[in-house]
Amino acid sequence: MTGGSRVCYATLEISSQRLKGHRDGLKGASNVISHSPLTFGGFQITSHGFPRLFTEIRSFSSQAGTKSSEEEDSNSDDGFSELESSTATEAIQEANKIGESVSEHELSEEDIDSGDVEAPQELELSDTETENSKRKSPRKRVSSALFNAIVAAPALSVGKIMDKWVEGNDVTLAVVSAAMLDLRKRRMYGKALQLSEWLESKKQLTFTEKDYASRTDLIAKVRGLKKAEDYIGMIPKSFRGEVIYRTLLANCVAECDVKKSEQIFNKMKDLELPLTCFACNQLLLLYKRTDKKKIADVLLLMEKENVKPSLFTYKTLIDAKGQINDISGMEQIVETMKAEGIEPDIHIKSILAKYYVSGGLNEKAENVLKEMEGGDIEENRWVCRILLPLYAALGRADEVDRIWHVCGSNPRLDECVAAVEAWGKLHNIEEAEEVFDKMAAKWPTLSSKHYSVLLRVYANHKMLSKGKDLVKRMADSGCRIGPLTWDALVRLYVEAGEVEKADSILHKAAEKSRMRPMINSYLVIMEQYSKRGDVHNTEKIFHRMKQAGYVSRISQYQCLIQAYVTAKAPCYGIADRMKADNVFPNKGLANMLAQVDAFKKNAVSDLLD
Repeated sequence: MTGGSRVCYATLEISSQRLKGHRDGLKGASNVISHSPLTFGGFQITSHGFPRLFTEIRSFSSQAGTKSSEEEDSNSDDGFSELESSTATEAIQEANKIGESVSEHELSEEDIDSGDVEAPQELELSDTETENSKRKSPRKRVSSALFNAIVAAPALSVGKIMDKWVEGNDVTLAVVSAAMLDLRKRRMYGKALQLSEWLESKKQLTFTEKDYASRTDLIAKVRGLKKAEDYIGMIPKSFRGEVIYRTLLANCVAECDVKKSEQIFNKMKDLELPLTCFACNQLLLLYKRTDKKKIADVLLLMEKENVKPSLFTYKTLIDAKGQINDISGMEQIVETMKAEGIEPDIHIKSILAKYYVSGGLNEKAENVLKEMEGGDIEENRWVCRILLPLYAALGRADEVDRIWHVCGSNPRLDECVAAVEAWGKLHNIEEAEEVFDKMAAKWPTLSSKHYSVLLRVYANHKMLSKGKDLVKRMADSGCRIGPLTWDALVRLYVEAGEVEKADSILHKAAEKSRMRPMINSYLVIMEQYSKRGDVHNTEKIFHRMKQAGYVSRISQYQCLIQAYVTAKAPCYGIADRMKADNVFPNKGLANMLAQVDAFKKNAVSDLLD
């Protein structure tokens, strides 16, 4: 890496508390950021170095709250996947797209062969702007022959399949690229890792930094962050550059591991690697989920190092503002973005519409939706799948019916899924079932993912009997039941008041499958036990989440401590547990801790007992 391309992180370092100064530090941080592309309304730096409007944030945003699973889903899948990836044509560049941007409806649980089955990950994976936001509809691709060969023999290792493959086929960059892209697209990370390992061991291809980055990403997804970090130490030093470490950083952020993410970011600084918008966006994404007060520190760092924000940067900031219902701040960011010559894409508009709806600004929401439609909805057919659930959230059954009419004669799979969800939100179960039946008739081999959409509708309406019948129909159709179905089943039984049954289903599923349940599945059960003051079972679910590899967050501790509060029981050692998990109490959690502490017995209470 040439010295001319090196950007030092001159004055700031991320710590577990905030950004720290090194040479001239943050002495000037009390000034409001101004006269720069990072003058985002509402994100100004105060005298304490924190954004003024984020001091009251009490919990995580999208992936780990104690709110309902339906709300969790809407936050983690709100019309856009927080992936920023280039559509490279070179084979190795294609093969090394870390977390290819994929419509969730193109994935099936039959395809998942790793534990990475949370809601779609919010990773931004390239410094170039995504072309997915620029093209009007996803490009249809034909699966590669090599990928088909791997899928056709699921019991065989990829190494054995490749040994046979080379007997009559060439292993070219294009072949490997297409297969790797298909494997990643379907989240078959284990198979993709085996393919990468075979290629290197057989010296079929000359590995570049991007190939090593791809391997690092796959190891992190399949074997964990520690193994991925160990692998980096084995990569030739000449290839151990910014791409490698940002890949590890992205995976740390995906796990919401604040401490590890900050360590990797600081290591990149110590190695004098270039400070890219990608790395900064990862921190923004992390703090959007965990501690919005730190967002301003990252923006200050970007300003000081002259790092220009990308479209993904604006998406993240707009979403962060929307999550705290700061509509004016959200709109200010949009205006700043436009002033910088960046027009909101369809996904940003869908975010705006979502938060206008949640904020009760229905007229503004409808204006955005009409703008998304464009002059001719039939010409802009691809946007229908985004509009359907948004109009449903507005309660506009007439608009849902109008949009569905555009699709109804020859619907696409993702449009059907969106329509089932929309009619479910509108409590029109018959219409939802009718759309599902049409979908099942047109695509007889639906995956369990598609069944889960209707199953969630039944769960939200406490229709336990219909839910059971649908699960039986899934089994009869040959669907492999996985995390998405488990999540829907858990909610189905929880909504019906059968929490213990939901707990049992989830426990059996986790024991018998290599796939880990979604974090929401644990949270919805844990929340019910907490409300009851059932300390034993709340602790049990808390422990199982850790066993499954989920990082403990403020929301889990809030739920856990609430169980003790409800039970009026002391919670000994909880502060030490939080410290060990690198979780620091916010104002709300501190108040709860004080309540629990008040229940501690003293000598007098012992005598009275």
